[in-house]
Amino acid sequence: MQQNPIPFLDLVTPHIELEQQLTAVFQKVLTSARFIGGPMVEQFEKHFADFCTVKHCCALNSGTDAVRFALIAAGIRQGDVAFTVPNTFIATVEGISQAGAIAEFIEINEQTFSLDPENLEKHIARHCTYDAKSKTLFSKRWQRPVRAIVPVHLYGQTADMDPIMEIARRYDLVVVEDACQAHGARYFSKKENRWRVAGSIGDAAAFSFYPGKNLGAMGEGGAVTTNDALIDRTVRMLRDHGQVEKYLHEIEGYNGRLDALQAGILDVKLARLSDGNAKRRTCAHYYTERLSSSKKIVCFREPSWAECVFHLYIVRVPNRREVQRSLDNEKIGTGLHYPTPLHLQKAYVHLHYRSGDFPVTEKTSAEILSLPMFPGLTKEQQDRVAATLVAAVGG
Repeated sequence: MQQNPIPFLDLVTPHIELEQQLTAVFQKVLTSARFIGGPMVEQFEKHFADFCTVKHCCALNSGTDAVRFALIAAGIRQGDVAFTVPNTFIATVEGISQAGAIAEFIEINEQTFSLDPENLEKHIARHCTYDAKSKTLFSKRWQRPVRAIVPVHLYGQTADMDPIMEIARRYDLVVVEDACQAHGARYFSKKENRWRVAGSIGDAAAFSFYPGKNLGAMGEGGAVTTNDALIDRTVRMLRDHGQVEKYLHEIEGYNGRLDALQAGILDVKLARLSDGNAKRRTCAHYYTERLSSSKKIVCFREPSWAECVFHLYIVRVPNRREVQRSLDNEKIGTGLHYPTPLHLQKAYVHLHYRSGDFPVTEKTSAEILSLPMFPGLTKEQQDRVAATLVAAVGG
C-alpha cells in the first residue's frame, strides 16, 4: 500500500482554514483602493509591535531590507565592520554589505548553532584592537572600526543575548537582531530575571514574513522592530524614498514599503501565531522523544535560556546525502539549512576566508538535515518520519 507524502512544509491547509478571513482582507483592499500604506499597514505594525513588546514596528517589503535599513538607521556607515555568523541565509550578510558595512564572521556554538559569546570574546581579543582615546574597536583584518553585531536567531531559537549585549555595550556596538526565523521566540535574561521576546532585546531587530516563516505573508514582507524612536523614524524614511511627507525628501531612501494586502493577511495570521508556535513546540519535543534512542542522530538542543518556536526542526546525521535520499524515496520532504556556509560562498570570496577557518560551522553544515515541521503535523506522520530516519542512519 502506497503511503501519502509528508510535505516538508504545509502552506495549503492553514490558508484554506483562513479562507473566509483572507478573502475579506482582499475585498477590503479591493473596495478601498488603499494598496500601499494606510490603515491596514498601520494596524499590523501596532499589533506586531505589541506582540514583540516593543514601542515601534515599521513594516517593509522583505527581511533583507529589514536588516539593511535597521543597520543604516542605527548609524552604520560605509566601511564599518559588523560581526555575524557564517551559518545563516545570505540575506543576513546582504543586509550588512548593502548597508555599506563589511561582514566579519564569528564561529558558532556547536550545541545551539548561534553566535557563541565566548568565541566573540576570543575573536575580539585576538583579532581586534581597542583605541581607548576614541573608544573605538578596530578590526585587524580590515583596519576598520567595528560598529555592530548581528546575532542570528536561527531555526526559531534566540542567540544567548545577555553576554552579547554586555560585549556590545562595553565596546559601544550596535546590536541588530536577525529575528527573521524567530517570530515569538523568547530568551530568559538572567541579568533582568525575565523572559524577553525576540526582536525586543537589541537596538533593533529584523523580521521576515516570507511565506514559509512561522508568520508568513502570501508574498514578500518584513519589518524592523525597535524601542528607539529615531531608528524607527529613519527606517520609515528609508522605506519610502527618504520622505518625511509626500515630496519632501530628508534623505535618499529606497522603495521598501509593504503592500496593504500583505499587511492585512499578516494581521489575520498574527492572531494564530502563538497557537501555531505552541503546536510546533509540541511537535519538536515529540521528535526529540522519538529520536533520542538513536546513537547516530544528534537532536536539536534547546538550552534553558531559550523558548524556541521551531521554525525548523534540525538533526545532525552521518551520510546526509544518502539519508536524505532514503527519506525522499519514502515521500518524506526534508530541507538543508544551510549546506554551504557563507564564508565559502563564491559571492563572498572577496572576504578572503578559506576552508577550515570555521571548523564547527563547516562540520555541522555537512550534517544538518531539516525534518518536516508545521503546526498541523500529526504524531502518525512524525512516527513515520522518525522510523524512516532511524532506519536510514542504521539505528
